[in-house]
Amino acid sequence: MSCLRYKRIACKIPSPRLFSTFKLQVFEKPVDGFLGAIGNTPLLKIKSLSEETSCNILAKAEFMNPGGSVKDRAALYVVLDAEEKGLLKPGGTVVEGTAGNTGIGLAHVCRARGYRCVIFMPNTQSQEKIDLLKMLGAEVHPVPAVAFENPQNYNHQAKRFAENLENAVWTNQFDNTANRRAHIETTGPEIWAQTQGHLDAFTCATGTGGSFAGTSRFLKSKSSSIKCYLADPPGSVLTSYFATGGQLTERSGSSITEGIGQGRVTDNLKGDVELVEEAFTLPDEKSIEMVYKLLHYDGIYVGASSALNAAAAVEVARRVGPGKTIVTLLCDGAYRYQSRLFSRNWLESKGLVDAIPAHLQKYIVLP
Repeated sequence: MSCLRYKRIACKIPSPRLFSTFKLQVFEKPVDGFLGAIGNTPLLKIKSLSEETSCNILAKAEFMNPGGSVKDRAALYVVLDAEEKGLLKPGGTVVEGTAGNTGIGLAHVCRARGYRCVIFMPNTQSQEKIDLLKMLGAEVHPVPAVAFENPQNYNHQAKRFAENLENAVWTNQFDNTANRRAHIETTGPEIWAQTQGHLDAFTCATGTGGSFAGTSRFLKSKSSSIKCYLADPPGSVLTSYFATGGQLTERSGSSITEGIGQGRVTDNLKGDVELVEEAFTLPDEKSIEMVYKLLHYDGIYVGASSALNAAAAVEVARRVGPGKTIVTLLCDGAYRYQSRLFSRNWLESKGLVDAIPAHLQKYIVLP
C-alpha cells in the first residue's frame, strides 16, 4: 500500500536495512496550473556546509519552481501587477530587459496567460538560456552588454520597444517594486514558517534587489535580531556602496555569475538599504569551487549565482559564530550553464581550473 497522503506524514518503510523513516510533503490538492506551482519551495539543509561551519546552513531550493528559478516569483507578480493596474489587457505584449531567468519566468507566465513575450538581454548570457527562451515562444533580442547609463543598455531598449506598441507593458523588473513585493508576500513568509522563526541570518546576492530586499524586509519585520548580509560578485559596486556609506564607485571588473551584481541602487533595493548588516564581495574562485563542492558532497547541481550564495552563507557563518542558523537562496540549476561551468576550455579561459580542488576536477567532463 502506498504511504502517500495529502499532507505531511511519516512513512515507515518495511526494509530498515535500506531506508530509515522519512517524511513526505505533498500539496493537499491540485494547484492551478503553472502559476499555482510557483513558490512553496523546500528549505534544504546543506549537510557539508553545516558540518564545515558548525552552523545550520539552509537554502531555499528555488530551482524547484516550475520555471526552474527564483525569478518565477517576480515574473508572476510583475504581470499580475500590470493586469491589476489596467496596463495589460488580453492578447497584449510583455517586454522585459533581463539577463535570462526573469525572461524565462515571464515566457512561462505569458504562455499561461496568453500574452506575447519579448525579451532584450545582454549578449554575454549563456546559449542555454537564449535557446530556452526561444523554445518557450519568446522573441529574443540579444544586444551588446553596456552600462545602464548607456541608451543602448538592454533595459532602455526594452522600454523603448514597449512604448512603441499598443497594449504592451515594459515590466521593468529592476525598479518595479512588485518584484520586491513577491518576496515580502511569499519567500520571506515561507522561510519564517519553514524555520519556525528560528534563524539568525539571511544572505544572498542581488541583481534587481527584489529577492534580497523583499525577503529581508519580511524577516526583519518578524524579528529585528535577524542579520541580513548582501553578497556581491566581482564587478558590482554594492559592497563599496555600503562600505562607504552610500558612495557609488565606478563599476569595473566582471564575473562568471549571471543575473547578479549591480552598478546602481535599484528602486527594489532603495527602500531597504538600512536592513543591510554588511555587504561583501566573493571572488569567482569561491563561486566555482562551491559549484563543484555542492555537486560532489551534497548532490546539489546549481549555477554560479547559487554557488556564490552558498559561499556567502559560509562567510556569514564565520561572522556570526557556531551554532547559528543561516538561510540563503539556490536560485537555479546548473543545467542552464553547464556548457560553460563544466567545460575545461572555458574554465581555462577564465583562469579558474586551479580554483577547483583536484579531486573534484573529475566533473570537468566537457572539452
